[in-house]
Amino acid sequence: MVGDRPLQRPPVTATPLPASSAWSEGDPPASRKFATFCEDRRFALEGGGSLGPITVAYETWGELDATASNAILVCHALTGDAHAAGPSGPGQPTAGWWNDMIGPAKPLDTNRYFVVCPNVLGSCQGTTGPASPHPDDGRPYGSRFPVVSIRDIVRSQALLADHLQVAHWLSVVGGSMGGMQVLEWGVMFPDRVRSLAVIASAASASALQIGWSQAGRLAIAQDPGWNNGDYYDAPDGEGPDQGLMLARRIAQIHYRSDESLDNRFGRDVVHSAQQFDLWSRFQIENYLDHHGRKLARRFDANSYMVLNKAMDLHDIGRGRGGVAAAFRRVECPVLVVSIDSDGLYTPRQQEEIRDQLQSNGILVDFETIESIHGHDGFLIEFDQLGPMVERFITETEKKG
Repeated sequence: MVGDRPLQRPPVTATPLPASSAWSEGDPPASRKFATFCEDRRFALEGGGSLGPITVAYETWGELDATASNAILVCHALTGDAHAAGPSGPGQPTAGWWNDMIGPAKPLDTNRYFVVCPNVLGSCQGTTGPASPHPDDGRPYGSRFPVVSIRDIVRSQALLADHLQVAHWLSVVGGSMGGMQVLEWGVMFPDRVRSLAVIASAASASALQIGWSQAGRLAIAQDPGWNNGDYYDAPDGEGPDQGLMLARRIAQIHYRSDESLDNRFGRDVVHSAQQFDLWSRFQIENYLDHHGRKLARRFDANSYMVLNKAMDLHDIGRGRGGVAAAFRRVECPVLVVSIDSDGLYTPRQQEEIRDQLQSNGILVDFETIESIHGHDGFLIEFDQLGPMVERFITETEKKG
């Protein structure tokens, strides 16, 4: 009891949320383009099993030049998608997540470069994932969708590069999970990349990252609406939206720093007169609820599970004799960017990347973003990140 009031469960979202907010055929395509592969064969997965056919949704900006030498691949993070730049609209609920980086006269200048961003394998915004129709019966894959790895994602991107007639990327750029893809490009396809830009990422997932990831997956799995991954026919409000919202709350806390959250919210409350009620609200709680609802309106719980696991499995040394041996495959210049307040992908992990590459004689530009915003700094501090990336790619171009 609290005073004379019984303990109760917290209130749930007033407006029922969809069981899944995955993009599906029949929805407006927005700026998406689609390429389908492996129609007459299977796409083998690193961990066993296969998929086929697979569709990759992607967006492009700018034009490929006559020598196909100006293409830049942008790799998105866990809950990102192909819409790295551009406005929101029908079929595209949010504006581009890297709007300040991609466009005319921006760091990834679309007057000069052909910029490509694919939605990753296993995601939910047009690329084959758990919400996609299974070729055997047309019903969503759901629980039948296999575990995929960062290497599987990169191999699907290589198919897209072939489709676009891009033999070599001028640069492959990405942060967080996107940075994992960048590193795998350098290790898997060293002859297809002229430079790499790895931002707030790691050569392998750390114990801290894996621990936080498990908490997020369990939040979804313990929602009765998840139904072991088979929830796509559930009505609004009866899918795993509460679990997905909780997973996002957990993530949002460690995406930001203590200083960032404290400066913004401190101990501010919503209704001070009710502060001794068990479910009275601090402003930080409203913020976390907002981000949980926002994700549930544009993402899919199964995709969160699959990609979150792919991040945990990330280890460029697996099957290659260890991290040091894997880094010896990288042949091109690398930009490594750290965020000084990042408590999730800590600076020591980017320092490890730098040190391993430099020990192999690779030219490394190491930069640090000074920010109070923690891991999310790569989505916020464009005034620092933009010049770093622009300068690095310009130098790559000059070297021919």
